Amino acid sequence: MSQEARKQKLNSVAVLFFILALFLSFSPFLAAQQNTPQSSPEMQDMPGMDMSHGSMSMEETPAQQAKHLADKRESEFNHHLAGFLVIVAGFFLLIQDRLAKRWPGVRYVWPSCFLLAGVYLALFSDTEIWPMGPQTLWFAVRNNPEDLQHKVFALILLFLGAVELQRARGKLKSLWSAWAFPVLGMVGAIMLLFHHHSAGMHGAHHMEVMEHIKSEHLGFAIVGGGVALTKGISEIEGGWQGVFKKVWPALMIVLGILLMFYTE
Repeated sequence: MSQEARKQKLNSVAVLFFILALFLSFSPFLAAQQNTPQSSPEMQDMPGMDMSHGSMSMEETPAQQAKHLADKRESEFNHHLAGFLVIVAGFFLLIQDRLAKRWPGVRYVWPSCFLLAGVYLALFSDTEIWPMGPQTLWFAVRNNPEDLQHKVFALILLFLGAVELQRARGKLKSLWSAWAFPVLGMVGAIMLLFHHHSAGMHGAHHMEVMEHIKSEHLGFAIVGGGVALTKGISEIEGGWQGVFKKVWPALMIVLGILLMFYTE
């Protein structure tokens, strides 16, 4: 092995350990999230707050119920669409080596899935924001943490899709481009642990709904972290590289299936 190749491998291993440390550093938080109580006696004693009937003591009007149902369906569709695109991406990653000799363009399918998911999330995932609604993007991201997180996820998907598309075309061969997916993928997985979700904060069973949503996002974070970690290992030359080149697309399919079965 040449000195340059040895240096590149050491750099790859260093980045991999950084990703692993990043994931493990949030393990205590992950466990704490599971044990955090959803309400406290002080909240239950607050005037106007009735935790047995929903987030507020007043009953929902038919118009409010219709709005919350529409928001629920919108959120579920967003997750299901993302899941479908992730499954397609993982499937084509698994078969592209066999098809690329006959159809070279098959290498561009999975990065395009990320680009499509990023475009949809950026423009159409939050219907209260322009171009679907009256709010400006600046107002929404400043005042709604959920909207802000969605747009950050969109930027991550768009960036990774663009980088991997250029790598598939042979235009990007630098070390940073190989590690963009593992690093940003792990960042996205960790963000899911902090994901602000207001969809379940209404209705008579909102506590159960919020617990259900939290557990689903925890599953997304664990599998997503596994995708990022195994993708990083697949970038390091060695005897196990071929195995992990199959493992991380398979985990992507698992993640897509979890997203497809998302409910609120």
